[in-house]
Amino acid sequence: MHLNAKKKFALKFILLLGIVSLFSDMVYEGAQSITGPFLGLLGATGAVVGFVAGFGELVGFVLRIISGRIVDRTAKYWLIAFIGYLPILICIPLLSFANSWQIAATLIILERIGKAIRTPSRDAMLSYASHNVGRGLGFGLHQVLDQVGGVFGPLLMTIILFYKNDYRLGFIVLIIPAVFSLLTLLIARQLYPHPQHLEVEVQELTSKKIPSLLWIYLIGSGLVAAGYADFPLIAFHFQKISLLSPVWIPIFYIIAMATSATSALLFGWLYDRYGCVSLIIAILFSSTFALFVFLGNFSVALCGMVLWGIGIGAQRSLLKAVVGDMVSKQIRGSAYGIFNTGYGVAWFLGSWALGVLYDVSIPWLIVFSITTQLLAIPFIFVVKTKLK
Repeated sequence: MHLNAKKKFALKFILLLGIVSLFSDMVYEGAQSITGPFLGLLGATGAVVGFVAGFGELVGFVLRIISGRIVDRTAKYWLIAFIGYLPILICIPLLSFANSWQIAATLIILERIGKAIRTPSRDAMLSYASHNVGRGLGFGLHQVLDQVGGVFGPLLMTIILFYKNDYRLGFIVLIIPAVFSLLTLLIARQLYPHPQHLEVEVQELTSKKIPSLLWIYLIGSGLVAAGYADFPLIAFHFQKISLLSPVWIPIFYIIAMATSATSALLFGWLYDRYGCVSLIIAILFSSTFALFVFLGNFSVALCGMVLWGIGIGAQRSLLKAVVGDMVSKQIRGSAYGIFNTGYGVAWFLGSWALGVLYDVSIPWLIVFSITTQLLAIPFIFVVKTKLK
């Protein structure tokens, strides 16, 4: 196949997977934009909201190490992805029937288990396709479409809250994009039955061992994750101090997701040209979001959400692109599983700590958030010097 034809073929695949993520993120991010206040209405405290958000991510990340190994051993990319996307069709709509925060928390965690199953397979497939178009650009394009869903999901919730003021109705409506996500996945499977063939093995990356550089990179990425607050805790804060009305909370989330989409594409483009320098710049830009979000008035908090969105976009695109450049295709699924597990443990511990600190001292929460993110920069710099 001619090089340009290969690029077009790979690009179409990235766009298809991006559409799958667009619809699935409409479901997840739409729910995410209101689960904090919803848990609060069911009687949850700030610590509980932080724990539930963090523990859901922990389970969703830790199980990826198993899913990643299964992907590498079986090469059943599509079957594993389909099984992983199925819970989003079931668990989020069922939140509308939850009558306690414990039941709602269980459903949130079950949906995250589905993400654990599907993500290593999806990321491995994306890494194969992005080999032909540029890792940063490939993951960045996927993230843009992913974040389009991250905008439209909360927008849909905003409309429902504005006209009906009914969280439960919002959860039920999200079944529609969930169905479209699964249908698009099936179409992609028909058009690209063997996604691993999209990448020709690079001679320098043929080792079947996880490189030591990945562990250094994981420490830096984990510090970034530990310092990042989940949106449910931020939304809980907005509701608790009455900074925003219920309608404005998902609007702030929409703005953050739109910023995230732009950030992912920009920093992805920068990564293909300048490497890990782009990730260091993104960390410096976004590390102070907590100062603006938790201490600011309406306008300052909005600026904080823009900074938060920049960081989310960089994390969801650049972090995975770097891993793809570190390991050979034979162990790509396992590498993503290991990376996501470590990242998820750090995210959980950080989310829990931030939730506890919120109930104790917001200034200490801010100090913890900023400090842990900035501590990641030396580790990322080491990776930059080693990864050519």
